[in-house]
Amino acid sequence: MLQTFDYVVIVAYLVGVVVFGIRTAGRQTSVRDYFLGSKEMPWWAISFSIVATETSTLTVIGIPAVAYGGALTFFQLTLGYLVGRVAIALWFLPRYAAGDLQTAYAFLGNRFGASLQRLSSITFLATRLLADGVRLFATAIPIRIIALSAGMDIGYPAIILAIGVLTALYTYVGGFKAVVWMDVVQMSVYVLGALFTLFLLWSDIGGQAMALLGEAGKLKTFSFSVSAREILTSPYTMVTAVIGGGIFSMASHGTDQLIVQRLLSCRSLGDARKALVGSAFFVMIQFAIFLAVGALLWVYYGGQDVASLGLTRADEIFPKFIVEQLPTGLAGLVLAGILAAAMSTLSSSLNALASSSLNDLLGRQVAEMDEASGLRLSRLLTLGWALVFVFFATLFEDQQNPVVELGLSIASFTYGSLLGAFLLGLMVSRVRESDAIAGFIVGILAMIAIIFGVWNTGEGSWVFVFQPSDAMRSELGLTALAWPWYTAVGAAITMVVGSLLSIRHR
Repeated sequence: MLQTFDYVVIVAYLVGVVVFGIRTAGRQTSVRDYFLGSKEMPWWAISFSIVATETSTLTVIGIPAVAYGGALTFFQLTLGYLVGRVAIALWFLPRYAAGDLQTAYAFLGNRFGASLQRLSSITFLATRLLADGVRLFATAIPIRIIALSAGMDIGYPAIILAIGVLTALYTYVGGFKAVVWMDVVQMSVYVLGALFTLFLLWSDIGGQAMALLGEAGKLKTFSFSVSAREILTSPYTMVTAVIGGGIFSMASHGTDQLIVQRLLSCRSLGDARKALVGSAFFVMIQFAIFLAVGALLWVYYGGQDVASLGLTRADEIFPKFIVEQLPTGLAGLVLAGILAAAMSTLSSSLNALASSSLNDLLGRQVAEMDEASGLRLSRLLTLGWALVFVFFATLFEDQQNPVVELGLSIASFTYGSLLGAFLLGLMVSRVRESDAIAGFIVGILAMIAIIFGVWNTGEGSWVFVFQPSDAMRSELGLTALAWPWYTAVGAAITMVVGSLLSIRHR
């Protein structure tokens, strides 16, 4: 049960976030200030901001759940993330730096034309709205549970509105600088909370933990399977993690405005490379901490399954430990860390969505504005997207709604086409805008069919069954293609279609 001091810590953190974010941002005088921080941010702050942006509440409570229910093989994905970021640093970033771009999709506009730039920007906007709208709702779940335990029946809409308003306030006023510096603070808070939890768990059960985890096979970190079926259907094999995870990272960190905006704000190409590659090592450390928390929780609870603990999902195990076992004050700090992860992702999305809307969709109108009008419009777009996020997140109150699952994996549908379009622009000189657009659309439609309908049977063959029932999946032993391969397949389809269509040109 949380104590009064825990609530004081949480409230003090929320108020401090707004005040600190506004004070550190300084005065914004232009659109370039508002969206790129005048390109004067230190590379290490950008690197921390990248990590905080890609870390949501689902990461903080989800990675411990993975380790609790399995082993440590999730860590292999970080190797793929490193490979993908190195590829971006060597190949993509020099092209971005040479173009003096303000959004990732301006590259497609320069290479192909305004139509593909707008299409890719709209795809990004839809992806962020769905994925981060779900994350905002997910943050409200543990907060409401805590409120109920304190005798306060606060509905999801009120919680979502409160989080949205506080985040939008410092994002609206401070722009990109406020977002980055608050990302640094928020990453520090949730990592510090996890380290405190790790220390307490180890102090309690450390003497027997390693032996018990080793006997149960839960310390397994690397899987070098050579089975084609396992490589294609399991996300936690070395081949899948390095190749599939690497290509996924190329899309998420090389074509998503949420991350590319940070790289474009660096002082130089060298700083952008250090920020991007450095973030991969920070992610490794972060994932190792959260996986260790999950493994020690398994020992702490005696290896009980989720149902035996009175829970419905493994994601609830870490929050359960926070509320029931952490000392007063520390529980409030860790819960503030969960809020921090959500707010950093939301603030980054708001600023990136406003930037893409302004530069990719309203480029012509903005070009005719003076700096004051452009800055005013930028802030209005930030506020508008905040209202959309709050409204959209409230639609997920029915947790059984299948759209929740769609929202959590929506990047799988679009990242492949985005990466494929960028690779067409970089690698195939003959491709024209119409070819790239056709490949882009076909890639998304193909991934919808593959994600919902392509399954591997128990005999190892592949069949197409659109959304089979749980009974059919169990009877036939149906297993889906591992999610790290989705981006690779989508990018390949986009590139093949675009390249074939380009043959008709001289």
